[in-house]
Amino acid sequence: MIGLKIMTLYDKLQKSMADRDVNSYANLIHEDAVFVFHKTGNEFSKSDWISMATGMMTNEKFVQDSSRCVYENDDILVMHDFMSYPDDTKEAVMGVIMKKDGKIVRMETGATLLS
Repeated sequence: MIGLKIMTLYDKLQKSMADRDVNSYANLIHEDAVFVFHKTGNEFSKSDWISMATGMMTNEKFVQDSSRCVYENDDILVMHDFMSYPDDTKEAVMGVIMKKDGKIVRMETGATLLS
């Protein structure tokens, strides 16, 4: 079919973030998911991550200023975001997501402080 666009995981993540829809976001995460912060090495489970994401998405001062998909296929998604935080800092954030069954099974982030 001409003009039919299948939403990628990146598209779905962006929509859930823009809508601040925690339930849609949570549905994109595999039950076995692990989240790793590069800066600290801390690892989080799906439930830990959803708890943090809920806090972020419900705070209007947590803003995804811009985002772009660097690369995505059936196994991996690499994206780069500019984020603003409630403490008025800004970061450039690189996210590398490993996929399983079309969902996030592992995500590692690295951030550079901009202000």
